[in-house]
Amino acid sequence: MPRPLWTGAISFGLVTIPIKVVSATENHSISFHQYHQEDMGRIRTRKVCEIDGKVLSQEEIGKGYEVAKDRTVPVTDEELDRMPLPTAKAIEIVAFVEADSIDPVRISDSYYLAVDGQVAAKPYALLRKALERSDKVAVAKFAWHNRERLGLLRVREDAIVLHSMRWPDEIRSPESLAPRETELDEDEIERAVQLTDSMALDDISGFRDRYREALEELLAAKSEGKALPAAAGEEEEPGKVMDLMAALNASVKAAKETRGEDATVHEMTPGKSRARKKAAPAAKKTASRKTAAKKQPARKTAAKKRTAS
Repeated sequence: MPRPLWTGAISFGLVTIPIKVVSATENHSISFHQYHQEDMGRIRTRKVCEIDGKVLSQEEIGKGYEVAKDRTVPVTDEELDRMPLPTAKAIEIVAFVEADSIDPVRISDSYYLAVDGQVAAKPYALLRKALERSDKVAVAKFAWHNRERLGLLRVREDAIVLHSMRWPDEIRSPESLAPRETELDEDEIERAVQLTDSMALDDISGFRDRYREALEELLAAKSEGKALPAAAGEEEEPGKVMDLMAALNASVKAAKETRGEDATVHEMTPGKSRARKKAAPAAKKTASRKTAAKKQPARKTAAKKRTAS
């Protein structure tokens, strides 16, 4: 098990569940150091006191809050731990809500909650079952890294997961970012919906970080003195005006080809009336029946004729 990041308890009404918080994710990003280009000397960041110019170790550094330009109030970790805050050592469940009512924008990092000792096993399982059967998620408050946070508890397989969430006033309004009202042709909307259907997946576990893979190839080639991997093809110039319907048709065709489906794309002429669009599906079905009839073996067609007579 990874090293616990925090220990405490879940407060569930009058039930207390001792838990350990473990990160639910891993960072596989490749990190770089800073070097002097001339001699490849390592560049390091030093913490220097601005009064005496002394380089300080982490043990010599404390916290402080600047109440005025020339006055700073020191605050110790012990003082922070003694604050009269109910959530200082507990994840306090304050409500149960429908999962769909939580805006995904508010969800941040994710952590697994592991039982801390055998005594926690039964109440942990009880909370897990309650979440599963109620089909709800729990909203909780907890204090971590010197601030009170809002969290979301849900079940993933047999574990309870804690998602840290942003407070409502931390979410910016997208109102100023939304584009002005734009006229959309009904054919364009239908083709965009067709594209979403063509790209629909039930499982996204197969996606990989191709940038990291390419970066690993680059570093391996440089370390071994080999030729660098060839650059990818040129991307389309950003901001270039395009034929939207042509782009949608090409996207649908490419998505179907990727899945090995029939890649035929029927061109749609913009500007058709809605009445004609509604009649189109029926015509399509009739055409499909005719096509199917043509594909039937000659013997079956003849047999049907004899039966009808």
